[in-house]
Formats: sequence, structure tokens, C-alpha cells
Amino acid sequence: MRAMSRDLAIDLGTANTLVYAQGRGIVFNEPTVIALNTRTREVLAMGDEAWNMIGRTPSYIVAVRPIRQGAITDFEITERMLQVLLKRVGVGKLNRPRVLISVPSAITRIERRAVKQAARRAGASSCYLIEQPMAAAIGVGLPVAEPMGSMVVDIGGGTSEMAVISLGGVVSLRAIRCGGFDLDASIQTYVRRRHGVAIGERTAEAVKLAIGSAEVFEGEQDVEIRGREVATGVPRTVILKPSEVRDAIEDDVEQILTTATKCLGEAPPELAQDIIFQGVHLVGGGSLLRGIAGRLAESTAVPVNVVDAPLECVAIGAGQCLEYFDKHAKLFATDT
Repeated sequence: MRAMSRDLAIDLGTANTLVYAQGRGIVFNEPTVIALNTRTREVLAMGDEAWNMIGRTPSYIVAVRPIRQGAITDFEITERMLQVLLKRVGVGKLNRPRVLISVPSAITRIERRAVKQAARRAGASSCYLIEQPMAAAIGVGLPVAEPMGSMVVDIGGGTSEMAVISLGGVVSLRAIRCGGFDLDASIQTYVRRRHGVAIGERTAEAVKLAIGSAEVFEGEQDVEIRGREVATGVPRTVILKPSEVRDAIEDDVEQILTTATKCLGEAPPELAQDIIFQGVHLVGGGSLLRGIAGRLAESTAVPVNVVDAPLECVAIGAGQCLEYFDKHAKLFATDT
């Protein structure tokens, strides 16, 4: 009977939401965005469709991210999003699965209880939570239950989390509300201040993907962007150099590197030796920034491994917990 219910693991990220269905793997991977009619409170779209509406809707239709910097900004909208999400992956009145949700370690106990309540109201028979660094470590295949030190650095959209794990527990943890969206915001601020042009978050993200980097890279090229001139309000084209983007995001990059180094420094010497041997594992969308792995290796003096599926490993890890539920139940987070 349990197999028929298709229990679900949900990676409720600031940037993207992924759903892992028991026995099937990842069945949903779209942006954590919901489009809402503020007059009727009707949910118009979520995921890719809602993402395409950002900055392009009339005033009474808003495309919002219910999770910002790892914190839930609107519990009602989050619950509505979960309802739509569960319906899209096949949950109905006769099919109420167990749900395991991976959450940022930075969220509060009140938020944890609210996430569980929202999931149950959305159609789950029961809800469990697992912190994202632990899920990522399982997804990478690290020996989290062994008396051996493993370190994961997860650079997400709204938060960056660093954890040293051993014997099924987190020995050292650091989490900051700084991630990929902060890099985008820093690019927006720089373009506005330096060139007098306002650009949207989607344009800033495109710039980051095109020429963003943490250090000089081979084949650097300038990029042309369009925005609105602040002084006149008319459209204007700007040429951006990779060095400008690097300067724009340097403070954010340095904050992430410093936090990771502090997390490693707080680990017991024996576990630090294990990490020196097997390296730090870098996951999350931020791990795809050019040069970030090299900068992290330089900062920590430890080898850094960028995993094969950095965007999916949290969902995969949570999914593995579903497949072997009793074995991994002791790793789940509590809200008390």
C-alpha cells in the first residue's frame, strides 16, 4: 500500500523546487515562483510559467518567490504553491503520500512547524524535514553514517550552507543568507551606479551566467545588455566587461569563502584530516560560477570537488532517504 502512495521528497529551494517520487526519481524541477491574482487570490501559474511572468504582468498580477534568503516570506502563498505542486505530481484525495522536505538549516523552529503544517494541508499524510547540507551529502554519496569527516558547501539561490558531517550528525555548521540571488542583486546595483542604467533580475542573472566569474578565465568576452536609463527613462545599451562583473560580486564571493573557511576551522582536527584527504564537496547552483572552486580551494587549503549534479543532489539525497526511510529516519530535522 505504501508503494502505491508514491511518497515524495521535495527540495524546497529559494531558486528552484525539485520533487523526487519514490521509485521514479526526479519528476519535477522548476523555479520556486508562483503567479497570483491579488484581487481574487487565485493562483494563475507556478514554476516555469510563473517565472516567465516576472516583470511582465499588470499590477494586480504578481509573480513572487515565497522563499527569500532561505526564509519563508509568505506562509499562505507557500501553502498554495505546495497544493499546486502536489496536484501536478499526481497527489489527490485518495493518494496522500508521506512527504520529506529538505529545508535550509537557517530557518527557524516556527518556520519548520509551518512548513510541516502547510504540507499536510496541501495533501500530505505526514511530513518530515531534513536539512539541505545533510541531504546534499547523502546525494553526493558521502559516508555520512561513518566515523569519518565529510564537508559539503552548498551555495544556493538565497543561502550558502557549509557543514562538516560525521556519524550521522552535523559537527560544524555555518549558514549565511547570501547566494546566487545576492550576486544578481550586486550586478544590478553595479550597473545602476556605474552606468546609470536599471536592469531586471532576469537580465542580471543572464549576465552572471554569461560572463560572471570569481577569478580570471580563458576566453573572456564583453557582453551587451539593455536596460532603462535612470535619468531619462529611455532604453539604453551598455557593454559590460567580465572584470566589472567580477568586481561587482567580489564582496559576496569573499563572504561565502570566509564562512566556508571558518566552518572547516571549527571541525575537530581528526575530522579535518579526513576532509584534507577526500576534499570539500561543492554543490548548489552557485558552484557553477566560474572559478569559485579554485577560490575555495585556495581559501581553505583543501582540494575542492564540484559534484556531477550540483543542482539535483539535495533532491537525490532526500529521495534516497525515502527509498531507505527507516535507515535514514534518525537524520531528519526536528522542530522542537
